[in-house]
Amino acid sequence: MVARRKQLPDTAKPVTLKVLAEYLDLSPATVSIVLNESPVAKSISPATRQRVIDAAKMLRYRPNVHARMLRTRLTNTIGVLVPELSEGYFTGLMLGVEEYLLQAGYLYFTVSHLCHPDLIEEYPDLLISRSVDGLLLVNTELRKQVPLPAVGVSSHLNVPGVTNVILDHDHATRLALQHLHYLGHRRIAFMKGQTFSLDSASRWQAISTVAQQLGITIAPDLSIYLEKNSWSPDLGYPPVRDLLKRTRDFTAIFCFNDTAAIGAIRAIEDAGLSCPRDISVIGFDDILVAAYTNPRLTTVRQPLHKMGRSAAEILIKRIQYPEHTFPETVWFPPELVVRESTGPARSLSNTFRSRKRK
Repeated sequence: MVARRKQLPDTAKPVTLKVLAEYLDLSPATVSIVLNESPVAKSISPATRQRVIDAAKMLRYRPNVHARMLRTRLTNTIGVLVPELSEGYFTGLMLGVEEYLLQAGYLYFTVSHLCHPDLIEEYPDLLISRSVDGLLLVNTELRKQVPLPAVGVSSHLNVPGVTNVILDHDHATRLALQHLHYLGHRRIAFMKGQTFSLDSASRWQAISTVAQQLGITIAPDLSIYLEKNSWSPDLGYPPVRDLLKRTRDFTAIFCFNDTAAIGAIRAIEDAGLSCPRDISVIGFDDILVAAYTNPRLTTVRQPLHKMGRSAAEILIKRIQYPEHTFPETVWFPPELVVRESTGPARSLSNTFRSRKRK
């Protein structure tokens, strides 16, 4: 006896869950469990799960989003709060966030507060009013507890129920200063980030601790305190230009981020000096363009893509499994990437004499 071939349903009309289940000779519940990746899906044989997935693709099955929203009260959207959306740190991080959300079937709203206190205060409520399922806060302070799952990236949050995804700044600073110390640099200019940047205090504290351990003095006249609300190389250009007008009694600069480091290198070159021959420059983040600047930038790499992807994954799990326990902090290790912008420290007296001959 030859089994009859199953007749394909009419795909001119949207294929419903019931129609898909009838075609597969399975219950709608079984098909739903597989397609929604329910935790109990593992109890269904791999062959059956694959058969459901293949049939759904072949018949172009699309779930009834509105029905699912009514059933689960979830919208499969999240709200992302960021200071700004220029290229650099946030680009690298959001690539990881977007990659995971795309695979998980989530959309997102992004709001940029530009570090304005009123917008930081208002935007969480605005996103909640748009029925997002959770909040992802990038370098953004959460000033009150929210009734949704939330994850912060470089946000240094101290809010119950929020997971923090953070770089190990102590180790990052140690990598940078040990590298400069090994190259013979002792007179080093340091940049402290703007007060509204949430990494500033942690990074500066780490610099103070590691510098003291290495016998490096943080000279007040070589300390740069960034203030400008800028995410372009202009962040580092004016303060380094002004520093070079006051003194050239240093051999290296540890910049707050790569964007500022790019501006610093330009200021050094415009002052008639050379990087790294006269002054070495080290950045922070390893943004996408860091490997293509002239000179190529030595920097402390934050694994931005991994941090963004991990933050999105944790947030989705917090949304889907609210009864589970999640860590308060997830630490990521840094990596020193040595390129062309750092070199052996030159004798300051020789540097000055060579400048006088010109």
